Amino acid sequence: MLKVDSVDVYYGAIRILHNISIKVNRGEIVGLLGVNGAGKTTLLKTIAGLIKPSSGCIEFMGERIEKASPHTILRMGISYCPEGRGIFPSLTVLENLKMGAYIRKDEGGVKKDLEEIFLYFPVLKERKNQLGGTLSGGEQQMLAIGRALLSRPKLLLLDEPSQGLAPIIVTEIAKIIKDLNRRGVTILLAEQNAFLTLRLAHRAYILETGEIRLEGKASDLLCDERVKKAYLGV
Repeated sequence: MLKVDSVDVYYGAIRILHNISIKVNRGEIVGLLGVNGAGKTTLLKTIAGLIKPSSGCIEFMGERIEKASPHTILRMGISYCPEGRGIFPSLTVLENLKMGAYIRKDEGGVKKDLEEIFLYFPVLKERKNQLGGTLSGGEQQMLAIGRALLSRPKLLLLDEPSQGLAPIIVTEIAKIIKDLNRRGVTILLAEQNAFLTLRLAHRAYILETGEIRLEGKASDLLCDERVKKAYLGV
């Protein structure tokens, strides 16, 4: 479904991503694991078209997208749920959700999808007329995921969904991610939380200072001594 091949990204003169190559197959959850500053967010933003690579290519569903606009990439079926949630604090929950459907013209379909999202996240239905900025961190994360889903993505890019959340909320978000995947959404998950990533993902890549250091089945990486020492504290 997604193929990133030999991608380099620079911020000015500073090279952030070094010859990155990854792939995501349809129906997978693929993890991008690394500490803060490893390049995970930069890679997701590059896939989403928010940053342009200086070299390399990105293919989605067989089409080159590394030069495409974010709007075009969204229409093709890639939705980005950003680090820090990125909700609109002065808009209501319902207004925030509808922002995710701005590319769609099927009002009936949007209404149906909204009801499905309210089934996933009952608290959002309860608070649909509440301002987004008044929600808790966990509720804002649910809102951000719900908004991303309203574009009906084929591939969902999730950037640090567990960041700053209490463990009980992280567990709830993990269940939602698994359920979305069971329902057919392919997911590329960028996380610092190694336990979360490797327990959710089918495969994973480990980034360090903008380079892929390890890759493989998530279950294998969970048992890898290097991963245990560096990320799991064991």
